[in-house]
Amino acid sequence: MELRWLEDFIALARTRHFSRAADEQHVTQPTFSRRIKLLEEEMGVTLINRQTLPLSLTPAGEEFLTLCEQITDRVRLTRDRVREINAGQQRRIMVAAPQSLLPHFLPEWLSSIGWQERIQPYLRATGWVASDYFQALSRAECDLAICYWPVGRCDLDIDTRACVHRVIGFERLIPVTAPTDQGEPTTQLPGTYQQPVRWLAYPKRGLLGSAVKAHLARLSQSSYLSPQSENLYAAGIKELVLLGYGMSWLPERNVASELASGALVRAGDRRWDVPMELRLYRHQSQHHAELEKLWSELPSLRL
Repeated sequence: MELRWLEDFIALARTRHFSRAADEQHVTQPTFSRRIKLLEEEMGVTLINRQTLPLSLTPAGEEFLTLCEQITDRVRLTRDRVREINAGQQRRIMVAAPQSLLPHFLPEWLSSIGWQERIQPYLRATGWVASDYFQALSRAECDLAICYWPVGRCDLDIDTRACVHRVIGFERLIPVTAPTDQGEPTTQLPGTYQQPVRWLAYPKRGLLGSAVKAHLARLSQSSYLSPQSENLYAAGIKELVLLGYGMSWLPERNVASELASGALVRAGDRRWDVPMELRLYRHQSQHHAELEKLWSELPSLRL
């Protein structure tokens, strides 16, 4: 099997048309069609449903597409790094981080350590869940990963034993909601049994969801919450909160401007705030000069 066959398949999945995909790949349509057929024969399954207009992928084809994208991304990343090394260039460090940290923490942190030109965000990571970061570190898909991490005791189903970390910042998840016309919270903690608070939740087994759950369990006062939806990503929850669909816990940095303008207000006092660390992880098996230099220069913060 050749790498270009995988690239052909990705082009065909994107265009859903043999002629257009062949043009993208700069080959004739007969050649392109033959390569797709060879790919299907190699895999031993039908990947393309040729009876639909436009073309569609079979269930096996959908699964194979995900694999193709992962393989071609890894090859591209490896090729770029090898070329940098061969050219004698200074290697840039690839850091994975949640989307919510890219505009509100990463630039400030890079500026504080003076590494703006030497660290590159790995944008594919913006759609990952917490466990994905550690799997990517183990595959050397990225050099470093920044994660929110609960300060207090919290049960997390994430294996970090092969990694080491430094604490590089702190954050709080604070309860926020849309205001009424008078600027008061539309819903407020702790709620009551008869009138529970409408809650836009994170998945219970996700990192942020687990942190909120553990914090509420430590409080002496009970809360009454009525989950309205679940969303892995703070940005998606923030949009729903702004639209007035309920309250949620959101990173303070991400809602600072909305709190200042009055577009959002607190849905509870500071006892409801969930303290978090911002941790920088690396895999213990990954070593290169730039990474070692950065790691040696980083202090580990403490509360």
